[in-house]
Amino acid sequence: MIEFRNRILVTASALLAFAMFGAALLSGTFQLTRPAIEQSERAAKMKLIAQVLPPDGFDNDLIRAARPLPADPLLGLRHPGEAYLAMRHGQPVAVVLEAAAPDGYSGEIRFLVGIRPDGTVAGVRVTSHHETPGLGDYIEIGKSPWVRVFDGKSLADPQPVNWKVRKDGGLFDYMAGATITPRALVKAVRRTLEYFQAHRNELLATTKEQP
Repeated sequence: MIEFRNRILVTASALLAFAMFGAALLSGTFQLTRPAIEQSERAAKMKLIAQVLPPDGFDNDLIRAARPLPADPLLGLRHPGEAYLAMRHGQPVAVVLEAAAPDGYSGEIRFLVGIRPDGTVAGVRVTSHHETPGLGDYIEIGKSPWVRVFDGKSLADPQPVNWKVRKDGGLFDYMAGATITPRALVKAVRRTLEYFQAHRNELLATTKEQP
């Protein structure tokens, strides 16, 4: 009986040791690869950010110009995001806001919106989503030009009543059989423009102008 109990203890100890070793190995691997993963994700985001800025470009460091965004309902963010102020010759030319559409067909749709000082959209790019492959993929710029429908739009153009997909009586096209995805994105982009309008001065303030 004692010998049997000792075997159980030895086996349990061995399993515990292997589990601890495995956990330590996984943790160490994660710590080693995390910087590379974060750098890759940052590079991908910066590539999309550059695509939503005005064609005349910018000459400042967007990373250093990044500012925190609150988890505001207008932005659809569940967690704080970031705003990137683009400047040229010391003057703001656009601000890129992180935002989300919480009511996509398969969950949250994360995206970036570039907005010029006059409130017009410089561009929109989706950064992540879980929409149905083949139906929701067309909101990705690499698979469809659809997301360019927002270029040049503002709160006043089109009129508020027309900020809807055509199926709902608005002016925005959508893919047949896939209404929920564009409907969610159209609403979210408009709410982001409302957030910009309400916080325009602070979003476009240069470092020297900030309190």
